[in-house]
Amino acid sequence: MLVNSLVALALLSGWGSKQLESVTHGYLKLNCEDASCYGNLGVQRVGFALTLFHCILGALLIGVHDSRSKRAAIQNGWWGPKVIVWIALVIASFFIPTGFIMSYGNYTALMGAGIFILFGLILLVDFAHTWSETCIAKWEVSDTNKWQFILVGSTMIMYLGAIILTGIMYGFFSSSGCGLNIFFITFNLILAMVVTAVGIMPAVQEANPKSGLAQSSMVVIYCTYLILSAVANEPEGETNCNPLSKARGTRRTSMLMGAIFTFLAVAYSTSRAATQGGKATINNGDYAPLNSDSAVPLINSGPNSSSMRRSDALLAAVESGALPVSALDEDEDEDDDDTEYDARDDEKNGCQYNYTFFHLIFALAAMYIAMVLTNWNTFTKEEGQDGMVYIGQSWAAVWVKVASSWICYGIYAFSLLAPIAFPDRFMDY
Repeated sequence: MLVNSLVALALLSGWGSKQLESVTHGYLKLNCEDASCYGNLGVQRVGFALTLFHCILGALLIGVHDSRSKRAAIQNGWWGPKVIVWIALVIASFFIPTGFIMSYGNYTALMGAGIFILFGLILLVDFAHTWSETCIAKWEVSDTNKWQFILVGSTMIMYLGAIILTGIMYGFFSSSGCGLNIFFITFNLILAMVVTAVGIMPAVQEANPKSGLAQSSMVVIYCTYLILSAVANEPEGETNCNPLSKARGTRRTSMLMGAIFTFLAVAYSTSRAATQGGKATINNGDYAPLNSDSAVPLINSGPNSSSMRRSDALLAAVESGALPVSALDEDEDEDDDDTEYDARDDEKNGCQYNYTFFHLIFALAAMYIAMVLTNWNTFTKEEGQDGMVYIGQSWAAVWVKVASSWICYGIYAFSLLAPIAFPDRFMDY
């Protein structure tokens, strides 16, 4: 995905478009009504290739439940053929009619990116809860106060960071005539105080004793960052509400930081969402319910053989909970002549994550990256420059970030209030 994104980023510049035309001897010219959309079309083509690549892999892996399936090799191996297929899809994407690519970017990629943002926000709230609960659990079993200092210190730092970012926004982006910016900043401050207060409400604490300021601080600083990123990337207009719009060096720094943050968020979201997706069907505990279709080794000997009796005894012990499922691996490995899997295989009795869902998340991430690089289907050319496009400089990008911030607050508030409103559904929350 990183290589695909770098290729797409190179196509945003006039240099990338010229190199593409040169390599193809002028056959591929990304022409459209406005010549400045060269880069946008190139990015969408490369993004479409990666999306199609992951959709194909996801379709091929439907129904794979353990690593002993022949199709599991598609996920865990075949790296050379997969790279070749990806390169072939990227090349083929430049022969697809422009009208199809524009429709894909305007509708399919836009919806896919929106779904990915929703996944990312849900995972952020999940991470906030997980981080706090992990620190509390380690603190309770530790003989020192190290985890207490980590939890309290990180909470204070994040709240302090949110206050500093809010002060910067009021100081630089709320001059006279910038009512929309003032609304964004003030409304974010109000929402931050609301979710902080909700997080320490007695009713919320009773429903989830581990909730508190730690989770709220992480959500608050992230949402505040989104608002700062939104107002700092407003395009230049009649009112000078964005002092960074004309500062070329600052814009480059903002673009670089935004790109780094985007790739880190994509990497975490894809890996976390994909692996969490398998939990709906896979129990990772040592005493997981036995799947007799995949976990029971094939026995070719007679019913009275000692191997059959041993396997029956192991099977009965696992089903009763006396032994973990991994005990079946030891019995099976004794008769396994396939040296390809000599290394320990932790997916013989069930995949650790859902392979198809994994590729679905990556397909959505490819759509999201394409939308970020194309400023959500808008484009800007620097006057006097060679068509270089700056990431995020559009009103579409501004509203996406603002809406994401508000939705994130809503998801976090729901995670706090849901156990109170629906106690039967959140008994183990």
